[in-house]
Amino acid sequence: MARRQVHAKQRLLSEAVPLLVSNDLNPAFLTDADGVIAYANEAADERFAETSDNSLGARLATVIANPDAVLYRLQSRAITMASAREDIVTRAGQYRLSVARVGPMMFLWRFDDLVEASQKNERASASLSLPMMTVGKSGAILFLNDAFRRLLEQRPRSIAEVFGPVPIKSGDLHRIKTVDGTVDCIVAEVSGGPGRREVYALPAPAGATGTRADEETISNWSAIEDLPVPLMKISGSGDILDSNREARLLLGVKSTDNRRITEVLDGLGRPVSDWIKETFEKRVGQASQFLEGKGERQDMVVQVTLNVAGVGAEAHLIAVMNDVTELKSLEAQFVQSQKMHAIGQLAGGVAHDFNNLLTAISGHCDLLLLRHDQGDQDYGDLVQIHQNANRAASLVGQLLAFSRKQNLQPEIVDLRDTLSDLTHLLNRLVGEKVTLTLNHDPNLSPIKADKRQLEQVLMNLVVNARDAMPDGGTIQVVTENLVLEKEIERDRAFVPAGEYVVVKVIDEGQGIPPEIMSKIFVPFYTTKRLGEGTGLGLSTAYGIVKQTGGYIFADSEVGRGTQFSLLFPHHDVPVTEVVQPETPVPAPLSLATDGVILLVEDEAPVRAFASRALRLRGYTVLEADCAEAALQLLSDPELSVDIFVTDVIMPGMDGPTWVREALCDRPDTKVVFVSGYAEDAFSDDKSRIPNSVFLPKPFSLNDLTNTVQGQLH
Repeated sequence: MARRQVHAKQRLLSEAVPLLVSNDLNPAFLTDADGVIAYANEAADERFAETSDNSLGARLATVIANPDAVLYRLQSRAITMASAREDIVTRAGQYRLSVARVGPMMFLWRFDDLVEASQKNERASASLSLPMMTVGKSGAILFLNDAFRRLLEQRPRSIAEVFGPVPIKSGDLHRIKTVDGTVDCIVAEVSGGPGRREVYALPAPAGATGTRADEETISNWSAIEDLPVPLMKISGSGDILDSNREARLLLGVKSTDNRRITEVLDGLGRPVSDWIKETFEKRVGQASQFLEGKGERQDMVVQVTLNVAGVGAEAHLIAVMNDVTELKSLEAQFVQSQKMHAIGQLAGGVAHDFNNLLTAISGHCDLLLLRHDQGDQDYGDLVQIHQNANRAASLVGQLLAFSRKQNLQPEIVDLRDTLSDLTHLLNRLVGEKVTLTLNHDPNLSPIKADKRQLEQVLMNLVVNARDAMPDGGTIQVVTENLVLEKEIERDRAFVPAGEYVVVKVIDEGQGIPPEIMSKIFVPFYTTKRLGEGTGLGLSTAYGIVKQTGGYIFADSEVGRGTQFSLLFPHHDVPVTEVVQPETPVPAPLSLATDGVILLVEDEAPVRAFASRALRLRGYTVLEADCAEAALQLLSDPELSVDIFVTDVIMPGMDGPTWVREALCDRPDTKVVFVSGYAEDAFSDDKSRIPNSVFLPKPFSLNDLTNTVQGQLH
C-alpha cells in the first residue's frame, strides 16, 4: 500500500512539475537520481542542444568543464537539505546552477546565466504597469513592455516613431503618438547598461502643457517614487535633494533628507565629492563609478551613473544606481582563481627549471667533494655550496607545495607521536618569552599524511603564532577527534560529513584584521618587514593540507588572538597494524658494480653529472639527449641494456611514452624515472610501466647511485 502511494505521488509530481516550469524563462530540467533527464522546458532546449546521452551532465558539458562533479556535489546537498545552489565562474561566463528535491527520486534543476541579468530584468519589466522601453545606441527599440504596447497598440521599431524627431530629455514633457492621437507624458530616462537606455513614460500632471514641462512639473520628484529603478537627485555640492523608494531600500535608510552622498556611499578610489563636482560642471561626460556602501551596508557595491539635468538654478544631477554586489563578488572570485591558477603554473614551471639547475650544481659539487677530504682548504667552501643548494631546493619545494604539485610520501601518522618528536624543536623556535603547551585527545585517531610535510605545516603555524606575540604569551596546540553529522560550508569550502582529526594552533597575539584575513593564504603576501619573511609560510601550509585531502581555516579577533584549525580525514587503519615493507639495503658505494645503463636527459649539465656519477660506480653508461635518440640506439638488437634512467618531460616524445615502446622488445628492463615535476604529474603512466621507480630532482650523487643499484640488485 505504501509503495503504491509513493508511486502515485511520484507520478503526480512528474506531471505537475513540467506544467510549473514549462513557461520559465530560465532553462529547467527534471531528472531522476542518476541524472537522466525526464523533462526539459523550452528554454532548456533552446539553450542546450540535445545529445545522444540523455543526461544532465552531457547537456551542461558545453558550458561547464566538469559538470559531473558539480552535479554530484549539489545533488548530495539537495538530498540532505532539500535544495542547493552554486555559482560557477568559467572563461565563457558566470552561471548559477540550483537544484530542488521534488520527490523521493526526482530533482528539479534550474540554470541561470548571470551575465544575462540585464536581459532578464527586461523580461521582468514586461509585467510593470508603468510604460517602459529599452533603446539601443542607434535609437532602435530593443524591448517594449506590455504597458507600452497597450498604450501604442503597435510595435514601433525606433524611438522616433514614438516621440517624434525631437530628442527626449529626462524630466521633460513629451507627446507620444498613439492610434488615438497624441498623449502628454513626462519622460524618465535611465542608463540600462553599455550602449543602452531605459525610457519610462509617466502620466503628465493636470495643467501641464507645451513640449517642455513647467518648473513645477520638473521639480515634481514624486512622479518617479514608484519607479523600479533606484534614483537620487543630487546637487552639485553633493547634497541629496531627493530619492525614490528603491534608492532608500538599496541604501538601507528611511530618509535621505539633509544627507550628503558621502554619508551613504564611499568611493573606491578618489573622493566621491570630486567626481560629483566634475560631472556637475560637465568636465566629464555621463559618468559611472563603482561605490561601496557605508555603515551596515559596507559590504554592498553599487554602480552609480550620473546624468546632468535641469538648467540654471535648477541644475542638478540624477544618480541611477544598480546593486552589483553579487556580480563583483563573482568577479573577485574569478580573478582570484585565475591568479591562483597562474601562480600555480608559474611555480610548477619555475620549480622544474630550478630543479634541473640545482641537480647540476649539487651533483657536480658532490663530484668535487669526492676528490677533497676535510683537511683540504677548499672543503669548507664546497660544503657551503652544497648546503646552500639544498636550501634553494627547500625553497623550490615550498613553491611546489603551494601549487600542490610537490612529491608526497603519505604514511599512517599518529599526531601525538609527531608532535612529541617536534616538541624540542618547537620549544627552541618559540624562544623563552613564549610558552608552548600541547593538549592531546587520548583516543586520537590516526591520519594518512606525509609526516615531513606535516611537520613543516606545524612549524610554520607555530612560528607565525610566536611572531604575533612579540611580548610573549602562550601557544596552545590541541588535537581532538571530530564527527560531522552533516556537510558544512565555510569560506567557500564544503567539508563533507564524516570523521576527522582536528589540530588547532591557538595564540594570544595581536590578531588578524578582517581586511587582511582574505589574503593570508596568498603566496608572497606578508605583513612582516622586508627580510623577515617570504610570504610563503601560510600558502605552503595551505597547499600541503589541501593536497593531503584536508582543510585549513583561520579564526581571529584583533587584540584577542588567532586560531588555525586543520581538519584531516580520519584513517581507519590503526598505526600499530601498519606493516612497513622491508627496504632493500643497497650495497656499499665502494663496491664495484657493473651493468649497462641508458641515460636519457635533455639537460646537458644534468646528463654530464649523472653520467660521471654512474661511471664512477663502475656502470657502463650510454647517453641520449632525447627519446628519439634513445630508441635509435635500442634499434640494435645486439645492444644489451640493463636499466633505463630517463627524464619524464622532454622535447618531443616524453619519458613514459618512449619507455613503453622500448619495453615491447625488452620487457625485463628496469626503469628509473627522474623529473623536476611532481610524481603525480605522470603517476598514471608510471603505474602502467612495470619495474619502474621515481627519483625526484634535485638528487644527489648517492641518491642516484643508490636508486639505480636498488633497481638492479
